[in-house]
Amino acid sequence: IKSQMERKYPVIAGREKGPGPGRYGLPPTIGFIGHDFTKLTSPAYSFHGRMSDSMYCVDSSPGPQYHVDAKMTRFGRDGTPAYSMLGRVKTQKELLQTPGPGAYSPEKAPPCNLQRRPPSYTMSARTHYRSIDSVPAPNKYSLPPLMGPQVPNKPASASYTMSGRYSTGGPSVDLAKTPGPCRYNSTDPSVYLTRQPAFSMLGRHSLPRDATKKPGPGTYSPEKVIVHKARAPAFSLGIRHSEFVTPLVVNVSD
Repeated sequence: IKSQMERKYPVIAGREKGPGPGRYGLPPTIGFIGHDFTKLTSPAYSFHGRMSDSMYCVDSSPGPQYHVDAKMTRFGRDGTPAYSMLGRVKTQKELLQTPGPGAYSPEKAPPCNLQRRPPSYTMSARTHYRSIDSVPAPNKYSLPPLMGPQVPNKPASASYTMSGRYSTGGPSVDLAKTPGPCRYNSTDPSVYLTRQPAFSMLGRHSLPRDATKKPGPGTYSPEKVIVHKARAPAFSLGIRHSEFVTPLVVNVSD
């Protein structure tokens, strides 16, 4: 009975909202299984696992695993001579030992067949100077200098000397006490020339105005005036209107 007494409101079509875009399941466009038949399918490739080493040995070539000697060419082995370094072989006493060139001393052989002995030389210490040798050495001579006016066979330029300042009596001392240029007063150009206009700068003057205080716009309260109205305007907050109500559209002329 209570349910029959409740007022039934009509169904508003705006409140019936359909499912969003996420509710629809479209076929994918990636891959081969379940691909969208309305789109073109590109070729698909798969990654295979690594094959075992036995397959490489059976089906594949050995590759660059053989070491080819650098002396081997496409025409055969290189024909350049090769040398090796070994240790010194120990001499055997029973073998014939032939003497070398340094074993002979031909300079010690006596002259034969009336031949002359070659000249021989010896090296000894340096001999001392004798007291009778009065010839000077090359470092005993000294050439005349080329700086200054005392060169006998060279032209000399003018030479100058610098001395200290004299305290009294020198040319830099002003004994007469002559006044300098700064001791004289300069004449004002306005005395003998046309005088130019002169200006002066003073402080800023304040404008004359009324000293009385005037009220500003915030001093007035027009909303409280009830002289020509029954009461001041009042505002209140109402309820939220339905979002399905058609707004009033009025053509406003400019």
